[in-house]
Amino acid sequence: MAVTLRDNILSRIRAAQGRTGAPTAQERAAVEAHIKAHPSGPRPQSDWEPVARFCECAVTLATTVDRVGTLDHVPLAVARYLHEYSLPRSAACWPEFIGLEWHAAGINVEARAAQGSDLVGITGCFCAIAETGTLMLLSGPSTPAATSLLPETHVAVVRTSRIVRGMEDAWNLLRGEHTAMPRAVNFVSGPSRTADIEQTLVLGAHGPYRVHIVLLGATAAAKVDY
Repeated sequence: MAVTLRDNILSRIRAAQGRTGAPTAQERAAVEAHIKAHPSGPRPQSDWEPVARFCECAVTLATTVDRVGTLDHVPLAVARYLHEYSLPRSAACWPEFIGLEWHAAGINVEARAAQGSDLVGITGCFCAIAETGTLMLLSGPSTPAATSLLPETHVAVVRTSRIVRGMEDAWNLLRGEHTAMPRAVNFVSGPSRTADIEQTLVLGAHGPYRVHIVLLGATAAAKVDY
């Protein structure tokens, strides 16, 4: 059997580890057990309150945040945001939110994946990560990734009960609630940005210009301002 480049690379790694020959069955079993266990590595101290930390980090990333007490208040909160920034009063949304009173709030909402002409997309999220102010979204028939990626403005409804402390907790939650991984897991940390061109920060380079979070589960409806 011809030696491939992959074989050559792996053999050099084993030699650097002081090992010779092909991996034994015992070595393979140890690796498989380690992967299956998903051990957590060292983590920084996290003595902060998760919801407050999430809001603080999200705002730092140029995300805007509003807070509402119940799901029924979401349409008015979205309408308030769209009015404040002079944005279109129409949007594509995930099916789970189509039953809300969007029409009463003056917004035309359709439950479908976003298309190139859509300027506003409304989604939920699988969970949110307090440590970094990040949203974790899973692709699927009822959670199309296009709704958060194509429009210029992404509005995300985030339940406070789904805010976890760190990335490790987010993956543990996914493994605990799903028997199989989705086709795609997308992480959203504020508006899309890049500084690849002459080190000049450009928003909306590969996705939305704006990310707005409606935080669901607060005790009162009030805009978060840091």
